[in-house]
Amino acid sequence: MKIIEILQNNSRTPYTEIAKELGLTEATIRKRISELEKKGVIKKYTIEIDPEKLGFKHVTILGMDVEPQYLLEAARKLAEFEEVKWVATSTGDHMIMCEIWSRDGEELFALLSKKIGKIKGVKDLCPAIIMEKIK
Repeated sequence: MKIIEILQNNSRTPYTEIAKELGLTEATIRKRISELEKKGVIKKYTIEIDPEKLGFKHVTILGMDVEPQYLLEAARKLAEFEEVKWVATSTGDHMIMCEIWSRDGEELFALLSKKIGKIKGVKDLCPAIIMEKIK
């Protein structure tokens, strides 16, 4: 849906600009977006932050395996850490995936070894440091 694509690129795009691009009236765009919000297609409007400009030199995607009985408990505990930006349970190579922002390698190592590694049921941590985001 073209409206969603436009809003994904910039959620602050004025309705008049969307209407012009799609050849519709502003009222039509307003109504369609309102319906998408009511149906839960659009859940929220957000921003994209550049972690490096805030001093976070490492963005890490962490795959984590835990004892099955501790899956949800470990995921919830992980979500409590300020450095962890999102947490998801998953299938595939790892049971839990998360994104971590850290200022340097030392800070990342300390978080992994002294906090995350100590969560009850943790079996394995597999960090991957993001080198460059393409899109």
